Amino acid sequence: RMDPCPFVRLTVGNLALKVPVPAKPARTVIHPSSSPCFCKIKLKGFAPQTAVIPYIPPENNFPDAGQPQTLAATFHLSKEDIDRLPGKSIFAGKLFLKIHIFTGRTGATCGVNSGRILGKVCVPLDLKGTETRAVVFHNGWTAVGKDAKGSPASQFHVNVRAEPDPRFVFQFDGEPECSPQVFQIRGNIRQPVFTCNFSFRSTGDRHQRSRWVIFSLLFPF
Repeated sequence: RMDPCPFVRLTVGNLALKVPVPAKPARTVIHPSSSPCFCKIKLKGFAPQTAVIPYIPPENNFPDAGQPQTLAATFHLSKEDIDRLPGKSIFAGKLFLKIHIFTGRTGATCGVNSGRILGKVCVPLDLKGTETRAVVFHNGWTAVGKDAKGSPASQFHVNVRAEPDPRFVFQFDGEPECSPQVFQIRGNIRQPVFTCNFSFRSTGDRHQRSRWVIFSLLFPF
């Protein structure tokens, strides 16, 4: 029996946003406490994911001790992804997870994003060795955006971590209706583990007849 294939699960969670309340807020400015905030989480080579960001009052502590992590996005990486991603980065050998933070509602109106960009956070990733051990790349607050004086206007909290997620990978050696062998795959190695046999059974009543596929496993190896 072969070992499972090395996979890595990259998670983004515990999102929160703190925005200071100005002493004399402008009437035309909508504060995040009364307007939704969201972010787009991007990893090179994967589809971007969108998540809502909870607003946390500046005086509150976050996260509380012992609070479980709330997931906002998950990326599943194979060994090939881990080897390929650093080479695709415009920074020589460096990979970044990018989080674009917006105020307003998600979606688009007339093809234009409805949210207003508040800031961007880039978390450097070094995925080497994450197939065998968990790594925390960032866990805490970071400044985003600028106020009228050029000072950081908001604080954004995020937890980014990677952990091993080994999986068994199987492949049909032919069309399922031809009762093919099933191989376990690990890299370039294909090992037969069982065969499958499909048969058809018809059942019916007064109104309709249905065909059911019966899947049975045979273990000759």
